[in-house]
Amino acid sequence: MNEPVSTHRFVSRVPFFYGWIVVAVAFISMAIGVNARTSFSLLFPPILDEFGWDRATIAATFSIGFVTSTILSPLVGALMDKYGPRFVIPLGATLTALGFYTATFSTEPWHFYLTLGTLVVGGSLFTSYIGHTAFLPNWFNRHRGLSIGLAFSGVGVGSITLFPWMQSSILTHGWRETSISVAILLLVVLIPLNAICQRRKPHDLGLLPDGDDTPETDRGAGQKKLEEARIVNAAWVATAWTLSNAIKTTRFWWVTLAFSSGLYAWYAVQVHQTKFLIDVGISPSFAAVALGLVGLTGIGGQIFVGHLSDKIGREWGWTVSLLGFLLTYLLLQVISVVPSEMMVYVMVGAQGFLGYGLASVFGTVPAELFGGKRYGMIFGTLGAFAGIGAALGPWITGWLFDLRGNYDLAFNVAVGMCLVSIAAMWLASPRKVRLVAGRVPGH
Repeated sequence: MNEPVSTHRFVSRVPFFYGWIVVAVAFISMAIGVNARTSFSLLFPPILDEFGWDRATIAATFSIGFVTSTILSPLVGALMDKYGPRFVIPLGATLTALGFYTATFSTEPWHFYLTLGTLVVGGSLFTSYIGHTAFLPNWFNRHRGLSIGLAFSGVGVGSITLFPWMQSSILTHGWRETSISVAILLLVVLIPLNAICQRRKPHDLGLLPDGDDTPETDRGAGQKKLEEARIVNAAWVATAWTLSNAIKTTRFWWVTLAFSSGLYAWYAVQVHQTKFLIDVGISPSFAAVALGLVGLTGIGGQIFVGHLSDKIGREWGWTVSLLGFLLTYLLLQVISVVPSEMMVYVMVGAQGFLGYGLASVFGTVPAELFGGKRYGMIFGTLGAFAGIGAALGPWITGWLFDLRGNYDLAFNVAVGMCLVSIAAMWLASPRKVRLVAGRVPGH
């Protein structure tokens, strides 16, 4: 898409790199878009109370949503390659808002599967991690992990503001009125902000990644040398990656396993955490605050792990995050025996500051392995497989609870998934394709 001359004039007057505006818009979009999906954890208890269905039945709503996400992920990538975020993210906001509104008329489980599941969870794919990861890496090379971590940290700011408000609204007005309010928020903020300000890549505005000058300048030449020094496997980097040749590599499938098992662990706890805490004696209001605090600590976690992965490697960043989720599950089992609010705070720190850092690495690895003109489609397909894990996590956890009457086995399965994810990322070994900037000698 050719930008009008007036746009280029505006960009030229911005006293800093426009990529940081892209990050800021993504920050706001993630704050609302991701937390709109996560808020299902707050709607879960009142819907259970109203209709009296078992947990697996309602938890399946989230899982069905991720099945939808699995189907839509390649489409999101393709749409992002063709139309960019100015179209894709408003589209997702519209679908998600429609889901929240139509959910208020639901009276049967399948109604929730279509509304909160297919439209909200599935539609939010466009506005959340998958949608933003399909274009954000284009804007930065040296600071890719940090920039994505900053953008994704919007999830934390959104959670600490959105969740307490939603919980208060649910208790005061009911879950239906609250759902309508969230729908309005999505429409009035995300659509105009992204349609006006967002862009797919710096070249659309006549810019280079990281705000570098033209390659002829000393800075540009220095950046070129750094990028060349990062390359470990020249043949791999030189490959014109398409989906068809990417899926023929074992590295693609190790990344797939790392992503799917990692998201299993993430979303299993995200959906069931609030209800679990209430069951063991934690007040509903404090349980809602805890969910928000996870997102708040995730601000620091995503920035910290993103920056850490820029310095010591993507595998180490991924390992730190998954160990955070592993610790979360162990602490939840301790809380089931000793329901201490202090222990909840420790769990929140492990989950948010460490675990949520996963998102920043999630956004960097595919771009560094399979970057190119077809990156959106490749990443969308990886996201589809990852969505299988995200879908299975909440459903299997709910099913195991209904089967055993407690979360012990379910949480132990999630611990195993954390270990599988760590091992798979090391086997994918992105360090054997490109070094992170911090690992390049002399930098």
